[in-house]
Amino acid sequence: MSYGTWLSPINSSLIVESTKTLSEIRIDEKGNVYWMELRPSENGRYTICSNKQQDDLLPKTYNARTRVHEYGGGSYIVKDNVLYFSNFVDQQIYRINFQENDSPIPITEQSENSSLRYADFTIDSYRKQLICVHEYHQGEHDVQNTIVSVSLNDSSSSSMVTLDSGYDFYSSPTISPDGRYLVWISWNHPNMPWDQTDLWIGELDNEANSSLINKKKLFAKENVSILQPKWAPNGKFLYFIHDQNGWWNLYRTTSDGQTIEHMHDEQADFGGPGWMFGYSYYDFDSNGNIIIAYWKDGITKLAKIDVETKKFTSLTATEEYTDIRYVRVHNQNVYFVGSSAIKPGALIEYNMETNTKNILSRSTNITIDPRYLSVPEMITFKTGDNDIAYGIYYPPKNDDYEISSTTTELPPLLVRTHGGPTSATTSAFNLRIQYWTSRGFALLDVNYRGSTGYGRKFRDSLKDNWGIYDVQDCIAGAEHLVKENKVDKNRLTIDGGSAGGYTTLCALTMYNYFSAGASHYGVSDLELLARDTHKFEARYLDRLIGEYPAKKDLYVERSPMTHVKNLSKPIIFFQGSEDKVVLPSQAEIMVNALREKHLPVAYVLFDGEQHGFRKAENIRRSLDGQFYFFSKIFNFQMADDVEPIPIENLSKD
Repeated sequence: MSYGTWLSPINSSLIVESTKTLSEIRIDEKGNVYWMELRPSENGRYTICSNKQQDDLLPKTYNARTRVHEYGGGSYIVKDNVLYFSNFVDQQIYRINFQENDSPIPITEQSENSSLRYADFTIDSYRKQLICVHEYHQGEHDVQNTIVSVSLNDSSSSSMVTLDSGYDFYSSPTISPDGRYLVWISWNHPNMPWDQTDLWIGELDNEANSSLINKKKLFAKENVSILQPKWAPNGKFLYFIHDQNGWWNLYRTTSDGQTIEHMHDEQADFGGPGWMFGYSYYDFDSNGNIIIAYWKDGITKLAKIDVETKKFTSLTATEEYTDIRYVRVHNQNVYFVGSSAIKPGALIEYNMETNTKNILSRSTNITIDPRYLSVPEMITFKTGDNDIAYGIYYPPKNDDYEISSTTTELPPLLVRTHGGPTSATTSAFNLRIQYWTSRGFALLDVNYRGSTGYGRKFRDSLKDNWGIYDVQDCIAGAEHLVKENKVDKNRLTIDGGSAGGYTTLCALTMYNYFSAGASHYGVSDLELLARDTHKFEARYLDRLIGEYPAKKDLYVERSPMTHVKNLSKPIIFFQGSEDKVVLPSQAEIMVNALREKHLPVAYVLFDGEQHGFRKAENIRRSLDGQFYFFSKIFNFQMADDVEPIPIENLSKD
């Protein structure tokens, strides 16, 4: 049977109803393990689970998701048998006392339109207060970010004190083991957290209620990004990650900041871009040594660093996992979310003394027969300016169908462009990729210039070049596969979400290479994005395009809507009605342009969705709808019986 017509057991219902996303591992003082679960089958609800109680710790009506920076993360913490979390609906912080079997009780004041938001919690046990990042929305374009303390005394449950203000953004408040010092990261526009940040320290004053004194910069360098400050268990050193040497490596200093020590010099990234709160790249074992994850050559690995000798030792027993996130350690147990291309994500407990592994939770309980799983190949290919780019190539795979050795047919290709754009695609298990390959599509997941995980120089190469290098690299990756005779040059497609959607639309409007595309909440008007996006990304484009409005001409030139006159390819658009990052009007501009040109176009607007789709029915609809759209464009019969997508201007031939 022809490529694209294969029937696969990996269907959209299985993907959304049987899978969940695991993240944000935390461990309390007794060694109990907690984690977050995103559940598409529950309307995209985030809940909190524990190894002592596998089911929800939250009532079903609560959703542990913060909207600080709009992307959230860092929405909960557990201390002394008490859980604190940010609830999505009202953005208040709630408390659940496990010993008293409490229902959630708010500890912050309710605000109009959820204008007060909280994230990135740490507990100050000495003063009975919670310290966190606070975001106050006074108006549509008037947003203040600060570090605050929230009293945990029952008598003053709503008491909140500002500890530091004046910067545009804050993250990572961290208290020293003796409760004396607070460190945090801050930065200002136009920087993003991967551009340039400052590391601060202050003393928590015992004389005055919740005040912070003797504040000073502990480490700050031009064009240096700092990640995850964390005190050693004995409080002697403060560890943190920065990229002054061109890679996010681990360093340490003391509270006076006089000496900075490099813990291990490696051309690898030991951290990633701070799109969300709550990341954990390293932690300490019971001997005070460091267990750390690092990204190299497209794969994440774990290693141990001896804090006395600085000896670096790979933990080879964990190498079956090629994507490792959210590292936490208790005694000699290492906890992380791990997966590989053919191994579904799971929360792993790895004991370093016994060299044994235990699975605490799985992202899916469905076992996929390997006969339907495409094993990817890491590829490198030449691109513009004699540079190189990277990709993960998945060939079609479904052993129910045999390709004749005499056939001349080659598979259609889907080029996938990751969001960000300061981000990366990984080899993590992804049923949404296997959905395509098990139906007969080849898929290329591109890490274009500007992606993370390949050092600062590669990451910075997209500055002033967004809409150019990323598009060139996607085309170069597809052309690489065409030249190797692996894919059909007449059935090349491209898709992406958010920034990846922008790359997709640029490729389809500025180049005559791909045959069709799909934009998931993609950017079409850079000026509109610069004027109307939320605070966190309000100046992001200064680095990617140029300062606005001084470089208005570049914004116009690189906007896909400017080039709709050149558009001759069909596109399907998926959009959330409540997206505050990329507004629905961005999609509607392009849809109307395609209508006027009488080109095949489909527009699917999901009511109530924001930036990224979390509800099961919408994830299903976007997966099946995109495949259905391509089947009609390339005139092949889809094996699945799915609800049709209305396609305007589709030829009846």
